[in-house]
Amino acid sequence: MRNEIRCLQPEEIEIASRTRNIFTSVCQALHGFWQNAIQTLLAPDELQVIQKVDRQGNIYWQAYDPVTGKSFSSGSEVDVSMWIEQLYKH
Repeated sequence: MRNEIRCLQPEEIEIASRTRNIFTSVCQALHGFWQNAIQTLLAPDELQVIQKVDRQGNIYWQAYDPVTGKSFSSGSEVDVSMWIEQLYKH
């Protein structure tokens, strides 16, 4: 039996890195999906506010009111708070 040791070529390293990035993205998407599903099942009529991260790594907030069906997204937590206040003033 012969054991061979070889170095990875640059293109093999790139493929491994891209595969890892895709796997990480899929895991994050599934995690977000399950978090939303659980939150919706446990409190279907409660206002939902979720902190998310886009592909560039920017944090943003997403709010959804299941009673009215209205939603709002912003990079500013203050903007989301103001939207919620306006939503409940009426």
